[in-house]
Amino acid sequence: QVQLVESGGGLVQPGGSLRLSCVASRSITSFNAMGWYRQAPGKQREWVATITGGGSTNYADSVKGRFTISRDSAKNTVYLQMNTLKPEDTAVYYCNCNAGVLVVKNYWGQGTQVTVSS
Repeated sequence: QVQLVESGGGLVQPGGSLRLSCVASRSITSFNAMGWYRQAPGKQREWVATITGGGSTNYADSVKGRFTISRDSAKNTVYLQMNTLKPEDTAVYYCNCNAGVLVVKNYWGQGTQVTVSS
């Protein structure tokens, strides 16, 4: 089992920045990948960014060039730095980890609200 706890959400004006954190209950170096997803009101959850066990990163087109995913293995933490935020970035942001070899499981955090509004 893996517990994930997100933090760092809040209210920010358009053009502003926020950094989300996701702390895992055990070492993240054993995970296949960790990522961030988001869900806006009335919409399906969508993928935002992923960092693999090897450190490769990928981003949704909608956030490429504005968001950066990173990790601190010593702190069992993954970050999402969000810059140049837009109202359409408003959503609940969820941390995800994909773990296991023979049996692969996905784990989710409880989510953190990000609201971009003037």
